[in-house]
Amino acid sequence: MSALGKVAVLMGGTSAERAVSLRSGAAVLAALLAEGVDAFAIDIQGHAIHQLLDVEFDVAFIALHGRGGEDGTIQGVLEWLDKPYTGSGVMASAIAMDKWRTKLIWQASGLPTPPAYLLHAATEWEQTIRDLGFNAIVKPAREGSSIGMRRVGDAAELHSSFEHAVQYDALVLAERWVQGREFTVAILDGQALPAIQLKTTHAFYDYDAKYQANDTQYLLPCGLGLEEERQLQKMALMAFQVLGCQGWGRIDVMQDEQGAFWLLEANTSPGMTDHSLVPMAAAAAGLSFGQLVTRLLHTAKERVGG
Repeated sequence: MSALGKVAVLMGGTSAERAVSLRSGAAVLAALLAEGVDAFAIDIQGHAIHQLLDVEFDVAFIALHGRGGEDGTIQGVLEWLDKPYTGSGVMASAIAMDKWRTKLIWQASGLPTPPAYLLHAATEWEQTIRDLGFNAIVKPAREGSSIGMRRVGDAAELHSSFEHAVQYDALVLAERWVQGREFTVAILDGQALPAIQLKTTHAFYDYDAKYQANDTQYLLPCGLGLEEERQLQKMALMAFQVLGCQGWGRIDVMQDEQGAFWLLEANTSPGMTDHSLVPMAAAAAGLSFGQLVTRLLHTAKERVGG
């Protein structure tokens, strides 16, 4: 562990996901200390550059979620400081944080993702919801943890949900709803881990279902046949790679009632709380939480720019 040097666990931040990030960071720090790693926490707040300049460290474990921590911003600061860090580089982090531009790249790469429209004040609400089959989900393009998202079925709901989502981000999209089963695939160091199927009593896997509900079900094994799971893992790995992502992350996918898979979004700094999915998948692959976080630090030191 001495080869890792002094590790700064970056947590908190100023995004809407601050509370989740603090929990992720605390779990990562505890695991690193238990593994004998020389680690300490930095609660990133309004002056991140000054905070990072004021301390000595050899590598950063990014446990930040959302804007400022998952969108290439802190990654750029660390690049200028010439400090290795976990996860994807500046470009891939910025793209993956933007659901709209992620979707455009997947479409250009021939990967399946549900059709969607950008919304704005002059949107033809009736025509848009008709084009989406009167069944859609409205999303702020650059928020995580399902914050600001609502499922809609008519023009009035579409309009009101846009007004709600635009409070979180000026870029808002409405995406065709995919009815079926939801899966997530964690990516670790160039490999897809066992898929997890998510079951919730909520309208979709929203913030409460992710972090607060006790009735959310995580199926692992995921319920797919061996060949079908391999197909899902291959698609998720390709989706991760075409965005330029590295190190680790998570790809969220829906399977429709006809059995087709549809890519939803990429996460380059997933949650590491007691409800989080990457540690579950890693455990199924034989990695303890401590082994997972130390492996991520080793990949940080080997990561190439991008």
